[in-house]
Amino acid sequence: MTAVSPTTRPLPHPLSIRPGRDEDAEGYIRLIGTAWAEYPNCVLDVDGEVPELRALATYFATAGGAVWVAEAGGRIVGMVATRPLGSDRAWEICKMYVEASQRGSGLAHTLLGGAEAHAQAEGAERLVLWTDTRFEAAHRFYEKRGYVRAGSIRILDDISKSLEFRYAKPARGLVVEALDAAAAASAERNLAEMLVTCVADGACLDYRAPLAPEVARAAWRRVSAEVAMGSRLLLVAWKEGRMAGSVQLDLGTPQTQPHRAVVAQLLVHPDFRRQGVGRALLQRAEQAARGIGRSLLTLDGRAGDAAERLYRALGWVEAGRIPGFVRNPDGSLGDQLFFYKAL
Repeated sequence: MTAVSPTTRPLPHPLSIRPGRDEDAEGYIRLIGTAWAEYPNCVLDVDGEVPELRALATYFATAGGAVWVAEAGGRIVGMVATRPLGSDRAWEICKMYVEASQRGSGLAHTLLGGAEAHAQAEGAERLVLWTDTRFEAAHRFYEKRGYVRAGSIRILDDISKSLEFRYAKPARGLVVEALDAAAAASAERNLAEMLVTCVADGACLDYRAPLAPEVARAAWRRVSAEVAMGSRLLLVAWKEGRMAGSVQLDLGTPQTQPHRAVVAQLLVHPDFRRQGVGRALLQRAEQAARGIGRSLLTLDGRAGDAAERLYRALGWVEAGRIPGFVRNPDGSLGDQLFFYKAL
């Protein structure tokens, strides 16, 4: 995923991106109105509800942000804006629209990437956006970009009777967060793609390559369900705004053993190997386990994997080895190691 500079930048002919201007009002209104008209009872009332469209560049500049448009033959076919929020060094992504003829072309990724890069350059540590609950294609797009559902649904007192989901993600650095049930469900698609990639890369997991995407999605749906039931904790890592890895805490121990938890399925996307992602995930898993009163963690892994060195470096103690327990991708048998850590 390549971010673009939020300045005028040529795209493959005949598209180009430039800063938006107040005099683009007609193009903004046409683009947004057409997009909203794709959904029942979704009406754009410019002067009654969004008068800022009449002078959008000034509106965002006054807020400390900016707006950009994509043009094709002098016609606005896409737009995006961003502005700082009042707290937590967060920036909001706003007014993200792409004409139907350009969807699937990569334009939406280019526009959003440019807005994210601008916000990051201005010091954003978190990116936030709101999207109508009816805009399901937009939800899939944002989720693919590493955003997850965050917080409650916003009810708008507008003519369209809109309800909006809030999406968010860390914008910079290496950040690990625990996901609630809604966030876990919204991350399923991205996590499934990561699982498929890790299996294809030879990770020792419970799946054989090539892993079908629908199988991976089903696995993550089960994880989300267990998060909702409180029997599993899901931690996800982002690196510079991209989802980079995950780990789980299986809390489904017997009632007589509430002090234990199992660390399960440590995943690091191949693009982020040897960048501290696995270490950060394990350390946050230990911290989370302490926070909920768990004092003993266990995990297992294939002998000789890079993860083994990480476990030992973080103070995990080898409890045993089973020779020939693991069948490797080439058909050979490998040893399985079992570790524990007292917190």
